[in-house]
Amino acid sequence: MEIKIGYELIFNFPQSTPLILMLNVHSTRVADLRSADTITTDPKVCITTYEDSFGNLCSRVVAPYGEFCLSTDALITDSGELDLIVPSARQHLVEELPSNTLLYVLPSRYCDTELVSDFAWNTFQNTAPGWARVQAICDFVHGHLAYDFETARPTKTASNALAESAGVCRDFAHLAISLCRCMNIPARYCTGYMLEQDGPDVAREPDFAAWFEVYLNDIWYTFDARFNVPRKGRVLVATGRDAADVPIMHAFGFSTITSFDVWAQNV
Repeated sequence: MEIKIGYELIFNFPQSTPLILMLNVHSTRVADLRSADTITTDPKVCITTYEDSFGNLCSRVVAPYGEFCLSTDALITDSGELDLIVPSARQHLVEELPSNTLLYVLPSRYCDTELVSDFAWNTFQNTAPGWARVQAICDFVHGHLAYDFETARPTKTASNALAESAGVCRDFAHLAISLCRCMNIPARYCTGYMLEQDGPDVAREPDFAAWFEVYLNDIWYTFDARFNVPRKGRVLVATGRDAADVPIMHAFGFSTITSFDVWAQNV
């Protein structure tokens, strides 16, 4: 299948402001692009790129004073297959884990495992390790959190989401990631495009989506505690320990959002 992906993001800057952007598809999906997801700016500015330690493609720009628009419109090929379900995927012992996965069992800015560890062990210690344990965590998070955009805030952590019983997609991911890490399962945060209207109850949301991956049986598998059903048409943009590692825009100064629209449509 082919998916039309893109965005139009309009900001207003009170002064010239350096930016770091994560708006290109992840290096693992570049080969699937049928047309480039080149970042277009209005007004035009110089863009330089680099790859960060997580393999995310980052862009550096300096936004001028006033209104500044970032946009792209690209086409990407996708298998159209649903997220894999592999109930036999086993959980590694900590001493077996590859060294490059260990940072994904440690606390991070939004995944404050120290504050949810007792809850995690009391709730999930009797579940079967491996896929079944991760699914039990997803079932809990999906049932415990109500999706509520009004509760979103940039400082909200996994323990906050657990206490408030509400959040947005990043909070579902942060809480599930934290509970997995407490149970010694490497888990990392993912952000990207999600195919619109993949099911009758999925309304279009003009934003990038968040989900997570866990390391089981030597493979990173996709899970989504918000929807808690296999989805198709995910287009990865960035991965990291949590949302702090993968902001679509980090501004070294103040800005306001004028307009924000993201799309992923089956063509």
